[in-house]
Amino acid sequence: MIFYFSGTGNTRWAAQQLAAATQERLLFIPEELETACKYTLAEDERIGFCFPVHGWQPPHIVREFIRRMTITGARDHYAYALCTCGDSTGLAVTMLAQELAAKGITLQACQSLVMPESYVCLPFMYTDKPERERAKIEQAQQDLNTFAKVVVGRQTGYSHLTLGLTPWTFSHVIGAYFNRFMITDKKFTVDSDVCTSCGRCAKVCPVGDIVFDGTPAWKRDGSCTTCLSCYHHCPVHAINYGRITRKRGQYYFGHTK
Repeated sequence: MIFYFSGTGNTRWAAQQLAAATQERLLFIPEELETACKYTLAEDERIGFCFPVHGWQPPHIVREFIRRMTITGARDHYAYALCTCGDSTGLAVTMLAQELAAKGITLQACQSLVMPESYVCLPFMYTDKPERERAKIEQAQQDLNTFAKVVVGRQTGYSHLTLGLTPWTFSHVIGAYFNRFMITDKKFTVDSDVCTSCGRCAKVCPVGDIVFDGTPAWKRDGSCTTCLSCYHHCPVHAINYGRITRKRGQYYFGHTK
């Protein structure tokens, strides 16, 4: 089985291909959190975790799921992880591995895919230009094809991660601040004079954080992962995160600029 989380579609794209390659179940983490999170594996079934890196750490929703889940006999099954990032992962996979170890699960293979950038809420963060998007996806497809073979063949000891410079600092210092103070829906706004009331933002929110009654309203209940799916999918750019995104680009997997 493959557990995955995705906001703008990069990780979903990869997880779907791994599910097709392994012929194993694909489970969406936000939906699983609505259940008892108890699982029984089929004989020789693999355990996969696919997630986007948020501030050089695993998203809080992924960590919450792992802490709640119970997988019968997990210790004897092949386990792997794949993460997507805009440039580097830091120690996000190491952090995930520590969460899994507490559940008796040892990662035997891991892979990162550098995908088109979607986080645009900091002064130096922008979406990639079309040619850069294409180059990233082409390379990611090659890396994913290789990793799929690793997983299908149950290869152990495989690690292909883009850690970046000073990964400990990025994950444990910068990432700690980012995930504590910048993962919030409090800065989302909607330009009501621009909004067309299509409701797409509410439909694409992976955690159901948006209440739609003609215009979107965020619940402010701590469920937001700040994946920016609502911002990127808005067809008229009516949604913004503070003031910084007003002149920033939009991206979601499959969207053509």
